[in-house]
Amino acid sequence: MKICIVGAGAIGGYLGAKLSLAGEEVTLIARGSHLEAIKKNGLRLISADASDLVATPALATSDITEVSPQDVVILAVKTTSVSAIAPSLPHVYHEKTMVVTAQNGVPWWYFRKHGGEYEGTNIKSVDPDGIIENCINVDRVIGCVVYPAAEIVEPGVIKHIEGERFTLGEIDGSKTERIQLLSQTLKKAGFKAPVRNQIRTEIWIKLWGNIAFNPISALTGATLEAIAQYPLTRELAKNMMLEAQVIAEKLGINFGISLEQRIDGAEKVGAHKTSMLQDIEAGRPTEIEAIVGAVIELGKLTQTPTPYIDALYASVKLLETTHQN
Repeated sequence: MKICIVGAGAIGGYLGAKLSLAGEEVTLIARGSHLEAIKKNGLRLISADASDLVATPALATSDITEVSPQDVVILAVKTTSVSAIAPSLPHVYHEKTMVVTAQNGVPWWYFRKHGGEYEGTNIKSVDPDGIIENCINVDRVIGCVVYPAAEIVEPGVIKHIEGERFTLGEIDGSKTERIQLLSQTLKKAGFKAPVRNQIRTEIWIKLWGNIAFNPISALTGATLEAIAQYPLTRELAKNMMLEAQVIAEKLGINFGISLEQRIDGAEKVGAHKTSMLQDIEAGRPTEIEAIVGAVIELGKLTQTPTPYIDALYASVKLLETTHQN
């Protein structure tokens, strides 16, 4: 398959390297010294099993207009970058191009093909001006929940830390030929790629922890393990997650696991810095809107008070203004 990875950073690079090594025709969209290193030396992947391989993509570029039409476009950029990139995406579409959304938080398409009372509602926190939806026809969208952890250890070098699962789902819950083909392609490259008919439930299970652990870590500098083990922050996380749970259940979500199990799962990840803490430390914009702001928006939509979530949201928003370069 012809696969374009838009945002060949840690996760995108991990995907791109393994897909390329599996024989797929992979194009990487990257920038800066990372892009230059890939062009010069290929994309090196140091795996969790200690294997060390170099992938040679079909093309590595910062200019998406150089890219021919693709079978799959995987959006591996952060939510803060999607609206800027979206207008360039139609250049790489053919009639059947799939667009895989691999972002954290509530996706812009959440209420598209939803079937509930909020069908067609826009998530302003994620796509305030409708730019993303205008550039990505909802019929192209494949939902994706990303579980692996990886990092760029130096330009052109990706280190895979843990996890191999990329859960996929059509947003109307159907099991189409195209999503089965995508799943098989990812599996052939060595990933776990289950297809779920309730992709929104998968999104919420990950978001359930992220909505608490990401902002708490950004504000305290603490790891997942430390937050879960310290009684006061564990209780704070629990209260935020309880607020989110009420919203999710009003939207028809059944988590299938207990709140304590979800917190314990985060604790088992260990001394890991959340992406939001890493963004704060690097002076980058955080994904606060998609992870926290959107849930507050859904709280208002479902008439659910969110005082704990509101307080952490306000604190991180202020912190962003003082830490960005």
